[in-house]
Amino acid sequence: MILGFKQFFVFFVLLCLMGEINAQNDKNKNVPNLKGFDEKPIHFGFLIGFNTMNFNVQHSGAATPENGNNPRYAELLSLQPGINLGIIASLRIRKNLNLRMLPGISFGQRDLTFVDSKGVKEDEALQLKSTFLEMPIMLKYGADRNHNFKPYLVAGINPRYDLAKKNQSGVVLNALDFYYEFGAGFDSYLNYFRLSTELKVSIGMRDVLNHDGTGESLDMPYTQAIDKLTSRIFVLSFYFE
Repeated sequence: MILGFKQFFVFFVLLCLMGEINAQNDKNKNVPNLKGFDEKPIHFGFLIGFNTMNFNVQHSGAATPENGNNPRYAELLSLQPGINLGIIASLRIRKNLNLRMLPGISFGQRDLTFVDSKGVKEDEALQLKSTFLEMPIMLKYGADRNHNFKPYLVAGINPRYDLAKKNQSGVVLNALDFYYEFGAGFDSYLNYFRLSTELKVSIGMRDVLNHDGTGESLDMPYTQAIDKLTSRIFVLSFYFE
């Protein structure tokens, strides 16, 4: 099953609508769930998420002896679903504002295919699998709580280290990258815990392509075809606190 950002966005909107309906239904109750939860100075939890990883490719258009003076162009073949796992440590700074640290691990894959200047496509795509250790540091700003429902915005920075870089073929990605992150979500206050649903985009700051390549002469045209490669990741997360 291949999921794209549009599908994630539609799913997120549907979840928001469901949360709003539940919140309106809960107004019939006299006492809100988890009263005083937001006033706690610190709390913990865990997260489960789903991602799609993407590339922003800048082509070099290089015609070299290694590619027979026939430039190649890289294309992302498809968006593959991945998974995120992590823990939550949230510190209350003031009303409606929290500092959150979300250490975790994520798994994903990007498939690159190459087309030459004559329109001939490579038979097999390069499968670039990533296993990221990550440490998002986020600011979460929420609206005032509406009974058992509260929308919020998040923004922050996320350093990621790719443990799978040595297993790549064709092209080599640098292990370390830093990402700007921003997104939105809503908190649902249930009887025993708070469930948060969040859609977030991560924008890589650095060129993740290792321009030295794999060292194999057959792989040189792949590296030479790309001038700059930056990362984009979309994440749909569920937080349990």
